[in-house]
Amino acid sequence: MSDLAWIEASLISARPQAIGALLRYFRNLDTAEEAFQNACLRALKAWPQNGPPRDAAAWLIMVGRNVAIDDIRKTGRHAPLPEDAAEISDLDDAETELADRLDGAHYRDDILRLLFICCHPQLPATQQIALALRIVSGLSVKQIARAFLVSDAAMEQRITRAKAAIAKAEVPFETPGAPERSERLAAVAAMLYLVFNERYSAAADSVDARVPLCEEAIRLARLLLKLFPSEPEIMGLTALMLLQHARSAARFDADATLVLLDDQDRRLWNGTLIAEGLALIDKAIRHQRTGSYQIQAAIAALHARAATPAETDWLQIDLLYASLEILQPSPVVTLNRSVAVSKCRGPQAALEMIAPLASRLSNYFHFFGVQGAYLMQLGRHDEARISFNRAIALAHTSAEAAHIRMHLDRLMEECSSIPEGRAPSPLAGEGRGGG
Repeated sequence: MSDLAWIEASLISARPQAIGALLRYFRNLDTAEEAFQNACLRALKAWPQNGPPRDAAAWLIMVGRNVAIDDIRKTGRHAPLPEDAAEISDLDDAETELADRLDGAHYRDDILRLLFICCHPQLPATQQIALALRIVSGLSVKQIARAFLVSDAAMEQRITRAKAAIAKAEVPFETPGAPERSERLAAVAAMLYLVFNERYSAAADSVDARVPLCEEAIRLARLLLKLFPSEPEIMGLTALMLLQHARSAARFDADATLVLLDDQDRRLWNGTLIAEGLALIDKAIRHQRTGSYQIQAAIAALHARAATPAETDWLQIDLLYASLEILQPSPVVTLNRSVAVSKCRGPQAALEMIAPLASRLSNYFHFFGVQGAYLMQLGRHDEARISFNRAIALAHTSAEAAHIRMHLDRLMEECSSIPEGRAPSPLAGEGRGGG
């Protein structure tokens, strides 16, 4: 490995801990981030000559703290310095002392505090994600802007507004107690899954731009798992993302058309990620503390274990979705469960299950796509076409629209095979992009 490669890997790995400690010390996101960047610049000069430090995070914390304190002294003589602000000249001794003080609990609280501040409940989800990717993961504004399909200036403003909101909210920097830590952990987990889904729900033409989002979500989930190795919901969250990400290579065909799970080439699935995800969800279930991420991961695991679509245990998937409905009631969960019901009890039962959801999901693309599929299976072609056209009108990506058009093409083929005089009449006012 080249000097640059191992240094970059060390800086990425140490970033959350270093910035977390610097944030606790200076109580300002901008100061902590700038201190870390300055420490990284010094590392690029010193480490190739002197070799890697015994503890990269401790080295970066110490150097970043000293540089920031020096800058404060130069730019504002009357600006208050943090407590214990004496600059330490013997870096080796200081690094050893600091590394000894960074025990597991301190390390965990610093990172958890940093993650929680980035996903503060007063911030909109888009700002939470942007701030976490910038501060915790170190992605550039340009990278984040490209992933979200906005200009660099717009993303810079989004991150600036998030920092200002954090400062205005006067978020406490003290170590959280056990009950609050549990609440914060749930908030962090939700934010990480939002980050993951930003990439996972991307269209084929923007997947490459969003790869860093998915990879960062998984990396941070693994970090949380390291900090909380006995927390089954973090195991479930990590397993869920791994199992979903394992199917990425098969989700679009050569024409950038979305490929449904049953139609995917399972030889393209990543076996290494699947094995890791299966091991994690099996371990989580043994704790016997059920959570929503664990249930979703268990569903993904059943799909991953099926060598062919025909071998999928749809009855067990139906039961898992039923449990998820109790734990986390949602019309989307019920819609997803209907797919399993259609496989077990037929499209009529599935259609009856989703009928009460129509008003709540009246602007949801997937509702009309699923409804249209059930209607088509039942031979109700006129109604199916209406649903498919509504789905196209609500599609968020070209891949979603193309997928529904494929169903419409199949519907037209079925209609053309019906004897003359029995074919459904053409519909007036077809949806945008229909047929």
